[in-house]
Amino acid sequence: MSENSDTQKPKQLPGGAGIPFARRVRKVSTDEPWQWLALGWADMKRARYISVPFALIFAFIGYGVTAGLYFLDYYYLIWPFIAGFILVAPVFTVGFYEISRKLGENQSISFATALGAWRNAPGPVFGAGLALTFFLIIWVRTAALLYVINFPYQMLTIPNLLNQKFFSLDGLTFLAVGTFIGAIFAVFAFLLSAISLPMMVGERADFLPALLTSVFAVALNSTAMILWAAIIVVVTAVGLATAFIGLAITLPLIGHATWHAYRALVRPKSES
Repeated sequence: MSENSDTQKPKQLPGGAGIPFARRVRKVSTDEPWQWLALGWADMKRARYISVPFALIFAFIGYGVTAGLYFLDYYYLIWPFIAGFILVAPVFTVGFYEISRKLGENQSISFATALGAWRNAPGPVFGAGLALTFFLIIWVRTAALLYVINFPYQMLTIPNLLNQKFFSLDGLTFLAVGTFIGAIFAVFAFLLSAISLPMMVGERADFLPALLTSVFAVALNSTAMILWAAIIVVVTAVGLATAFIGLAITLPLIGHATWHAYRALVRPKSES
């Protein structure tokens, strides 16, 4: 594996030199997402007694949301909420960014480090959380509307849902359309959150500059960031597919790796 992404100093993008918020964006190769993942794994191993228990909090939240929807007879919303987890996951990983930041500076870490990470930039982090929650709400409402349009006269029971979705032409069409629309939401969420939240934690960046820098970082490194987005989706899906228990590993892994993605993609202020 090549040397640490934090010290490689990838080249600045010449095309973004005159564009506000883009001049700090570096050019990265398609090899680097794998390096971010390896660095994230190294951080997770160093902080495993903090990162894994912290991630379990969100796994239990997942159980609570699923159970709540089940007992309220909102079965049809369980899958949209699970699929929509990836939209709001960056907010849940703020604690891992702070852990990685402190590890990189050889500072001591504790469980309070993860719990209090939002205090680095409470306003911008809260704003980003609201924006991603808005995406989740719109996605869930859209999924519910699609279901009602496709199956207007069906009883909402778990057997009916499974039969309709996986064993009928209408159900497969519904899944295909829902997946396509969900992907659109995910693309916009990724553009806004790819490196904005770690930027807020790392340098107390304001809401709008962090979001715009994230958009330019993704747009100007499209090939590498498409690969990185695919890695995030696959790793997160594995965590969700294991009845949320896998999130204890996959959530901190992606969280710590995202910190290194930010460090590789955004030049420090001192170099501006």
